[in-house]
Amino acid sequence: MLVDAPLITSGYDPIPELARSLEAQGFDGIYSLEGPHDALLPLVVAAQNTERVQLTTSVVIAFARNPMTLAQSANDLHLLSHGRFNLGLGTQIKPHIEKRFSMEWSKPAARMREFVQAIRAIWAAWNDGERLDFRGDFYTHTLMTPFFNPGKNPYGTPNIVLGGVGPLMTEVAGEVADGFMMHPFSTEKFMRETTLPALERGLEKSGRSRDALEIAYPAMIIVAENDQELEQARNMIKPRLGFYGSTPAYKVVLDAHGWGDIQPELNRMTKTGDYGGMVGLITDEIVDTFVTIGTADEIAPKLKARYGDMVAKVSLDSPVPLAEDRTKTILTALHE
Repeated sequence: MLVDAPLITSGYDPIPELARSLEAQGFDGIYSLEGPHDALLPLVVAAQNTERVQLTTSVVIAFARNPMTLAQSANDLHLLSHGRFNLGLGTQIKPHIEKRFSMEWSKPAARMREFVQAIRAIWAAWNDGERLDFRGDFYTHTLMTPFFNPGKNPYGTPNIVLGGVGPLMTEVAGEVADGFMMHPFSTEKFMRETTLPALERGLEKSGRSRDALEIAYPAMIIVAENDQELEQARNMIKPRLGFYGSTPAYKVVLDAHGWGDIQPELNRMTKTGDYGGMVGLITDEIVDTFVTIGTADEIAPKLKARYGDMVAKVSLDSPVPLAEDRTKTILTALHE
């Protein structure tokens, strides 16, 4: 398995050292998040301080932007990183798009399909000399003058990776993307029964085979060498599982295990601020289903047993920062 690591810092000054350290530790890729900071800008710094690792946005919010702006940013990052950039796109949810970004929300799966198609049309105009004439239901791009055309990128075009949970968006990824990012709030059962069939439907539409799509999974893990560490980590990860479970779009994952009835209650509790009550609804059985738990020596074999035949790449999502020796143990075993 390939293994990615998150580029998480409190600002920009630590990024050069952190990026160099992650590459030196043997990680295959680095990904950035869209949160308090932009998802793209940290990778500019990382690109200038690394030589080998892949650089991926996980994710940049597509509907907060438009195909032309992201086509240009992604092309520039691919050029700057000498061909190591992957454009990871996500939708966010309706309240954020409308109320935080003041952008339009409608038919997210259909809109994302067209968003990707529009980016590819723009890149074709730059790299292949095709006339830009993209006309869709949501986006129209028909003007590209020489002044704004960067020309052919010597490293080709970035891969486009979509993040998603529900079957409609997952199917779109199989149809138009180069890769798919599972959501952390996924389980082996949900992946096998819902995610993979949806990807296959999309791949069939595009006439491609399964090996045309790289699947990545940010695996939530608990590394514990004793009962005290295990209990501490369980208590730390339960609020996060409760927050994920409160999201209406993620109810499909809970439904796969017969736990869908807790979703409305979790959602209600987030609105009233009853976070203690939310944690009380997340049982140890739920934790064990969503999280891979074991000692440092056990984590890699367990991840491979659960997900090895489905995903090509993982990242290690731990509620407790992993000590360097534990990271090395897991990383080495995953690479074997």
